[in-house]
Amino acid sequence: MQIVKEGYRFITVPLILGLVLLIVSRGTILTTAGIFCILISLFCVYFFRDPQVEITKGDNLILSPCNGTVLEVSENETEKIIKVFLSVLDVHLQRSPVMGKVKCVEYKPGKFLKAMDPQAHIVNEQNIITIENESGKYLVKQIAGILARRCVSWVKPGDILNTGDKIGVIKFSSQVDLHIPKNTDVKVNQGDKVVSGVTIFATLNK
Repeated sequence: MQIVKEGYRFITVPLILGLVLLIVSRGTILTTAGIFCILISLFCVYFFRDPQVEITKGDNLILSPCNGTVLEVSENETEKIIKVFLSVLDVHLQRSPVMGKVKCVEYKPGKFLKAMDPQAHIVNEQNIITIENESGKYLVKQIAGILARRCVSWVKPGDILNTGDKIGVIKFSSQVDLHIPKNTDVKVNQGDKVVSGVTIFATLNK
């Protein structure tokens, strides 16, 4: 199993500290602290995991950009929006939902409300990755949460992406919103568990 590069320091720092504490320990307090640090390191290994997945293939498919639980499916006059909550137990890297070209990557500073807060997708810190192809524009919003303090994008304007390519990671619990064209048939519902690059979010109506 691979680990995303952003996780290395979260893994190594508590691991080294824990080992040092265990080596110098002469009592219960330092031993307990050392074990606690090592447990934190092991949790970070789990959190920053990058498991191999078999990307779902097919025509006119729009895949999930993340792992998590669907919070809401909605639409307006121009687009449909699927919101997903990522708990600390979910894989936290994001993938491109479609094939296309990255048009822009916009960072917006903001607050750190809980992902469940209806204002989180508006006021929280976020990265907005816009991917465009012949069928329209697709916006992947990486949204920070109460624990997530950093949204990291691995792509830049001009990059050409295949469906399922890795595009970024959010550190600790968070939310990802996907904005897709109106002429699509959404295949997921509130409460569904989804897997990045595997779950079909929607199909494009030709």
